[in-house]
Amino acid sequence: MEKEFGYENESHLLEKMMEKDFQSQRFHRPICTRFPPEPNGYLHVGSAYAIHMNATLAQKFGGKFHLRFDDTNPLKEDAKFVEAILEDIKWLGYDPGHHVYYGSDYAEMIYEAAVKLIRKGVAYVCELRNEEMVMYRGTLTEAGKDSPYRNRSVEENLERFQDMREGRMSAGAGVLRAKIDMGSPNMNLRDPVLYRIIHTEHYRTGNDWCIYPMYDFAHPIQDRIEGITHSLCSIEFKDHRPLYEWVLEQLECEEPPYQREFGRLNVSGTVTSKRYLRQLVEEGFVDGWDDPRLPTLRGMRRRGYSPESIKSWLNALGLIRHQSTVDPQLLDHFARIELKKKAKGYMIVIDPIKVVITNLKEEEVEWLTIPCHTEDEQLGSREVAFTKELYIEREDFMENPIEGFHRLTRDGEVRLKGAYFIRCQQAIKDERTGLITELHCTYDPLTKSGTGFKGRKVKGTIHWVSAKDAVPLEVRLYRSLLKSDVHIAEEHPDWASCIQPDSLVRYTNAVAEPMLQLHAGEAVQFVRHGYFIEDAKDSSKERLVFNRIVPLKDTWKK
Repeated sequence: MEKEFGYENESHLLEKMMEKDFQSQRFHRPICTRFPPEPNGYLHVGSAYAIHMNATLAQKFGGKFHLRFDDTNPLKEDAKFVEAILEDIKWLGYDPGHHVYYGSDYAEMIYEAAVKLIRKGVAYVCELRNEEMVMYRGTLTEAGKDSPYRNRSVEENLERFQDMREGRMSAGAGVLRAKIDMGSPNMNLRDPVLYRIIHTEHYRTGNDWCIYPMYDFAHPIQDRIEGITHSLCSIEFKDHRPLYEWVLEQLECEEPPYQREFGRLNVSGTVTSKRYLRQLVEEGFVDGWDDPRLPTLRGMRRRGYSPESIKSWLNALGLIRHQSTVDPQLLDHFARIELKKKAKGYMIVIDPIKVVITNLKEEEVEWLTIPCHTEDEQLGSREVAFTKELYIEREDFMENPIEGFHRLTRDGEVRLKGAYFIRCQQAIKDERTGLITELHCTYDPLTKSGTGFKGRKVKGTIHWVSAKDAVPLEVRLYRSLLKSDVHIAEEHPDWASCIQPDSLVRYTNAVAEPMLQLHAGEAVQFVRHGYFIEDAKDSSKERLVFNRIVPLKDTWKK
C-alpha cells in the first residue's frame, strides 16, 4: 500500500533496531517509549506522528508507552494545555492509562544529578551575560573559547549553584553549564547550559523552585528514571544525541536508554511550527486553535477527520527518515474511504434558486422514499417531500447553455434525484439586477424514479430540496490555508499575503432536507458536495453550521 501512495516503508530502521534489541534482551526491562510534549500549546499533526510512532512501536514488542509532560519552563506552561493534550491523545486512541508523568515531579532528582556533575568537575556555574556567552561560543567555522568561570573550584561551584537554587541570584545572573569541549564541531557540546534561573511561579510546583533544567539535560535523566529504553525523537534532535549520551555516561547510568531519530512531518499548504501557529491564532488570522484549516488535532477533529482515518494515513506514511512535506490529500483519501462506507446521504442546496412546479397544486405533497446510501441498505431510507416549491443549485440552471452542459436549461429537461423529470418554461428575473430569482417548471408524473420507468432519457440528474420543509444552514468549505507558492522562512511572516483568500468559503443561505435521523457528531454525505459534519463550535439549534470534511472525489494523485 505504501508504494501505491508514493511512500515506502520497506526498511523501517527503528523497528528493526528495536526488534534486534528485543530478541537479544539488550534491556533487562520491558521495551518502553515516551512522548514528551511541552504543555505550552496544542498538539498538531506532527505530534500525532510522534505519538503514533512511539505508541505503536512499544505495542509491537509488548512494551509500555509513556506520556510525560516536559514542564520545565514556567514562563510558557499552563494547566489548560495539559488537559487539552490528555484529551487529544485519548481521542486519537493512544490513551497512556496510568503512565502519565510530569518532568516537574523529578525536580529534586534532576537537581541532585546536577550536583553530582559539579562534584565530578564536569559542570560549573557561569556568570557571563547572555550576549557574552554567545560571543564566547564561537561559530560553525570558528571554535569557541573558555568562559573565565570555567576553572572555578568544585566548592565554589557548589556554593554558587546553591545561591541559584535559593534565589540569591537574579534571572540571567548565572547558569549551570556542562564542561565538555568549546572546540567541538557540534555546537551542542560547547559547554551547553544545564540550568537557568526563572523567578516565576510554576503551574504545578508553585514557588518551590527558581531554577529549571534545560530540556537537553532533563530529557535523558527523566528517561532513565522512567525506565525508557528507546527515546525516539524527531530529526532536529539528532545533533543533540551526543549530549544525551554524555549526560547518561557522566551519571554512570546502567543500561541507559538511547536516543534515535525519525523524520519531521510537515503538511503542504499549512504550518506545523508552534510559533507560527500561535501567531496565526493570536493575530486573528484563523478562528482559534481549533480552526478546521489548522493541522492541530483540535482543528482536525472539528473539521471532521476521525482518529481511524488519521491513523490509516500515518500507517501509509510509514517511517519518515528525513524532514518531509506530504500532500494532505492523502489524508483526505483515507477519510473518504471510511466515510464512503458509513455516511448517510442527504440533499442540500448551498446556493439556492427557487423552482415552482406550475402543474402541481399548492396543497399537494408526495412523500418519496429515497435510500440513505447507494450501496448499503442497512443504512435505511428516508421520506422526502415533493412539493410545489423546490430549491435547486443556481449553477444547475443555465439560460444560454454552453456546450457540454447537461443540467436544466430553458425548454430543457432534467431529472430530480429520486423524483421526476422537470422541464423549465420560464426564468423570472429581478428587474433591477437581471439576476434570475425563480424558475417556473412542469413535472412529468409518468417519470417517477424507482417505478421501473423505461421511457425517454435525460442526460442530467440534479439534487433538490423542498421549500416547504427546507432547513436553513450555513455550509463551510475548506481549502489549504496557505498559497501554493508560499515558503515560510521569516521570524514573523506577513500572514495577510501568505493566506489563500478562498481557504474558507461560507455559504450562509444554504438549505437542506430535514436530517431527522442524524446523531450528534455523525458525518453525512451531502449529495454532490462531499462529506460534512456539524460544526461543534458554532452550530446551534437556531443556526446549523456544517463543515466539509472532504469532497466526494479523490484528487490526490492528480
